[in-house]
Amino acid sequence: MDRSRFMMAADSANLVGLVEEFVLGQQDSKAADTATGLKEEQFTILQLVEALGLHLTNSQPQTRGRGVQLLSSVLQTCHGDLTEGEVEVLLAFYEQRLKDHYVITPHVLQGLKALTKCLVLPPGSAVSILKSLFQDVHVQSLMLAERSCVYNILIQLMESKESELKGLGADFVFGFVQSVDGERDPRNLLLAFQIAGKIINGGYDLGKFTEELFEVTSCYFPIDFSPPPNDPHGITQEELILALRAVLTGTPRFAEFLLPLIIEKLDSDIPSAKLDSLQTLTACASVYEHKELAEFLPGLWASLRREVFQTASEKVELACLAALSALTACLSQSVLNSDSEDYLNIFLDLVLKDCKHHLCEPDLKLVWPSAKLLQATSSASYSACHIVAAAVMPSLIEQYNSRTQCAQRRTLLEVLQGFVQSVRSSQEDDSVLLDFRQSLCGIVFSALSESNAGLQITSMRVLTALGQQTGLLVESDVKLAVDHLSKIILEEIDDSVSLAVVESAGALARLYPAAFISNMVPQLKGNIFSEAMAQGDGAAASQEHSQQALRRRCVTALAAVSSQPSVVQETTPVLIQVLTSAHTGTGSFSLEEVIAVCHSLQRIAEQAEDTEETGRVFHDIIIPRLLGLALQAALNGKDSSDQRSPLVEETVLLAMVPVISITCSRLQSQLAGQTAVRSVSLFLDSDVSFLPENAFPSQFQLLKMHRSDSWRQSQTVCLLMGCVCSLPRGVEIPQVDRLLLELEELSCTCEHPLSYTSAAKCYAGLVNKRPAGEALESVIDRMLKRISTELDSTASSVRTQAFTLLLWVAKALLIRYHPLSTTLTDKLFSLLSDPELGLLAADGFSVLMSDSTDVLHRGCHADVRIMYRQRFFTENSSKLVQGFNSALPEKKSCYLKALSHILTNLPRQVQITEIPALLPLLLEALSCPDQGVQHSTLSCLQPVLLDPPSALINQLEALVGRMLPLTTSPSMKVRIVSLRCVHALSRFPEHEIMPYRARVLRALATPLDDGKRMVRSEAVVARNEWFLLGSPGGR
Repeated sequence: MDRSRFMMAADSANLVGLVEEFVLGQQDSKAADTATGLKEEQFTILQLVEALGLHLTNSQPQTRGRGVQLLSSVLQTCHGDLTEGEVEVLLAFYEQRLKDHYVITPHVLQGLKALTKCLVLPPGSAVSILKSLFQDVHVQSLMLAERSCVYNILIQLMESKESELKGLGADFVFGFVQSVDGERDPRNLLLAFQIAGKIINGGYDLGKFTEELFEVTSCYFPIDFSPPPNDPHGITQEELILALRAVLTGTPRFAEFLLPLIIEKLDSDIPSAKLDSLQTLTACASVYEHKELAEFLPGLWASLRREVFQTASEKVELACLAALSALTACLSQSVLNSDSEDYLNIFLDLVLKDCKHHLCEPDLKLVWPSAKLLQATSSASYSACHIVAAAVMPSLIEQYNSRTQCAQRRTLLEVLQGFVQSVRSSQEDDSVLLDFRQSLCGIVFSALSESNAGLQITSMRVLTALGQQTGLLVESDVKLAVDHLSKIILEEIDDSVSLAVVESAGALARLYPAAFISNMVPQLKGNIFSEAMAQGDGAAASQEHSQQALRRRCVTALAAVSSQPSVVQETTPVLIQVLTSAHTGTGSFSLEEVIAVCHSLQRIAEQAEDTEETGRVFHDIIIPRLLGLALQAALNGKDSSDQRSPLVEETVLLAMVPVISITCSRLQSQLAGQTAVRSVSLFLDSDVSFLPENAFPSQFQLLKMHRSDSWRQSQTVCLLMGCVCSLPRGVEIPQVDRLLLELEELSCTCEHPLSYTSAAKCYAGLVNKRPAGEALESVIDRMLKRISTELDSTASSVRTQAFTLLLWVAKALLIRYHPLSTTLTDKLFSLLSDPELGLLAADGFSVLMSDSTDVLHRGCHADVRIMYRQRFFTENSSKLVQGFNSALPEKKSCYLKALSHILTNLPRQVQITEIPALLPLLLEALSCPDQGVQHSTLSCLQPVLLDPPSALINQLEALVGRMLPLTTSPSMKVRIVSLRCVHALSRFPEHEIMPYRARVLRALATPLDDGKRMVRSEAVVARNEWFLLGSPGGR
C-alpha cells in the first residue's frame, strides 16, 4: 500500500512538473510527454485538468491560454481513450471557455475539434457545441487556421451526429451562413462548399434561409481564383469551380436565384466566366425540372443564341451548344406529363423562329451558327428531334434542289449531314427522318454523280450517316450506294475524294457486308487482274502509271471494307492472288504494288473483328500462303534482278512481317499453339505439310548458311520472328532450346544483314518471354561467352553480328528487369570506346530506349515493365559520365551520342529534372559534328530552357555560344530547333540576358533570309522576343 501511494505521489509530482514547464517554462515539447503519460495511465485526463486548475483560472489571459493549449494538445493525441463522462466534463469546460478572452479561443477550438472525433460523444452534445460556436464565436474575425478548425468541427459533427443537427432545423443553416459569410481563403472555401453540399444533399431543413444559403455561396460565382506559383497547398481553380457548382446545382430550390445569375454572368466579357456559367447551366438541367426552367427560358435562349452567333471562342460555343442540348432534354420530360404545359414546344418555337430562316441563306455566315443551334436541340431527345426535323428538313431539301451553284449545295448538304448525325433514335419508334428517306437518298446519289470534289466528299459523309440510322437505307439503296462508291474508286483520281470514298466504304461495309461482297469485291478484283494482264501490250508509260494507281486504289479499298469476317473471307484471297501473280510473273505487278498489298493485309489484320472465324481465316489461309510464297521465292535460285520473284526483296519480306505478327498476337490459344508447332517445324525440320502447293525440294535448311546465295533462305527468319515472337506468353514454343541454338548460330555467322539482325531479334523475343530460372540463365551465359569471344577478338570477321545479338538480347532482358541485363549493358558501354564498333554501340542505345515496331513491344505480348527507361537512366548515367571523362578525345562523341539517345527517349518530366546535372556533357554534345546528336540534344534542352533552373542560368554564356552557330547549320531540323532554343533563352531573367541581346540579334539576321520558310518563321519569332527585351512593349 505504501509503495502504491508513493508511486501515485511521484506520478502526481511528475504531472505538476510537466504542467509547470509547459505553461510557465514555455516548453512546447512537454505536451507530447504529457500525452505519453496519459496513454501509459500514469494519470487521467481529469487529473490533468485538476493540475491545470490554477493556470486555467489565472488572471492573465496568456497563462490561461497556455493551460488550455496543453489540454487541447493532449486531447488531439488521446481523444480515443476518453470515457463518455470525461468527454461530457471536458465539453462543458470548453463551451465555457469560448466566452473567455479571444487569445484563448484558438486553443479552445482545437480542443473541441479533438472532442468531436470521440466515439463516445454524449447525446445532445453536438447541438450544445454548435449553439456555443454560433453564439459565442464570430468566425470571420478569427485567423485562417481557426476558421478552418470551425469548419472541420461542423464537418465532423455532420458525419457523426447528423440526426441531432437536423433536429436544429433551419437554425443550423442560419448558423452556418453567419459563420461562412465573408470567407476568402480558398482552402477554407473548399471546406465551406463541402458543408453546404452536405446541407443540400443531406436533407437538412433550409427553412426560410434558402436564399441566404444561396447568397453566401453564389457570391463566389464565377470563381476567378488563380493559384500563386509553387503553391504548396495545391488548390486549383478547377477544384473550387467544381465544388461550388455542386452546391449551386444541388437543389431545384436555388433555380429562381441561380438562373437569373447565370443570365447576368453570360453578359461578362471574360471568357472563363462565360464558360463556367454555361457549364453550370448544363449541370442545372440534369437536376431541375421543366417547371423550374419555364420562367427563364426566353432569357436563357437569348443569351445562348447571342453567344453562338457572336462568340470568337470555340470553347464557349461548344459549351453553349451543350447547355442548349441539356435544357432541351430537360424540357422534353414535360411531354411525358399529361398534366403539364408543353414547355418543349414553347422553347423550340423560340429556337425555330430565330434560326430556321437563316438556313434559307446558304451564302450568309449565320447559316452555320443557326444549324449548330438546331442540331444541338435535335440531338437532345427523340421528341425534340421529331419537332425540329419536321420543321427544318423540308426546307433544306427544297433549298438544295432549287440551288445550282456547287458551293451553296455543298453548304446545304453539310447542314443536312449535321442533322442526320444528330438524330436521336428510339427503340419504340421509327427514325424521325423516315418520311424524308427517299428525298435524302436522291440528294446523296445525285451529289455522288457530280464532278465537284467537295460535293462528292460531303455526300459520302451524309451517305455514311444515313447508313448508320436504322431503316434509312433499304436494300436497293444500299446496292445503289455500293455501285456509286465502286464507280468512284475505279474512276476518281483526286486524292481527297479517294480517301473519303475508302472511309465511307469501310464504315458502310461493317453494316451491310453482303452488299459489298456481291457488288464491290468482284468489281475491284476484276479491275486488279484485267488491268494487270493488259500490261504487256506496250502501253505508254503514262497509261501504265494510271493503271498502277487504279490497282493501288482497288487494293486499298479491299482492305478498307474488310472488317466483318464474311468480307475478310472474300477479300484476302484476292490480295493473296496478287502476291501469287507477282511471284509467278503472270501479272506485271510492280514492287511498290506488292508492298501495298502487304500493307493492305496488315490493315485487315488490325481492323477485322477479333473473332474465331477471322482467326481461322488467317491461321488456315493467310499465314500458310504467305510462308509458302516466301519459301518458293527463296528456293527459286534466280540471280538476275529482272527474273527473280519480288518476294525475295527485303522490303517485301519486312512488309509481310507485321501481317503475320499482328495475326499471331490475336490468335486464340489453340490456334496459337498450332502456329508455334507449324512454324518451328518448318524452320527446323523443313516440315512443309501445312503449306499449300507442296512443291518444295525434299531437303532445305532455312536457318543454315551453306553457300553465298543462301541469303534468300536465311532472310526468311524474319517471318519466323513474326510467328513465334508475337504469340501470347502462355503459348509453349516446341524445341525452344534447339531453336535458340540455331538462331544464335545464324546471328553470329551469317553475313547477310537482314538475316543476322532478324535472327538476333527472334532470339531476343524468345528470351524475353522465357520464364526465369536456370534454363534461361544457362542460355544467356552460353550466348554471352560466344559473343564475348567474337567481340574481344579484333581479328574476328563477325564482330558486327555478335554486337547485334548482344544489343537485342540486352534490350530483351532490360525491359523485363532481368538481373543479367546489367552485365550486357555494361558490355555495351565498354564498346563505346571501340575503334570499329563505337558508333554502332552509340546508336544501339536508341534501340535500347525506344519502342521497337516488330518485336519486344506490348502488342506482341512481350514482358515490358513500367518505367524501365527511367530505371536504366538512374542506374547508368554515372557510368556514361565516367566513361566520357576517361575516353580519348576522338571517342568522346560516341558517349555524347549515346547520352543523346538515352535522354531523347526519357519522359519529358524526367528530362527536365535530370538535364541540369548533365549540362556539361550536353554542352559538349552541341559542339559534336554529328547533326543527329545536335538535334536530339537541342530537343532535350528546349523544354528545360522554358523554365530554367539556376544551373542553366549560370551557363548562359556557354549556351549562347553553342546555340547561335547552330542557327546556320546545314541541317534544317537543327536550324529550327536551335532557333526555338534561342527563343526560349529570352525567357531567362532579363538582367541576365540583356548583355547578350546585341550579339543574338546580329546572329539571327542570317536565318531571317534562310531558304526554308519554316526556318524563317522561327527566326522571326525568336528575333522579335529578343528585340523587345528591355523595351516598354517587352516583358
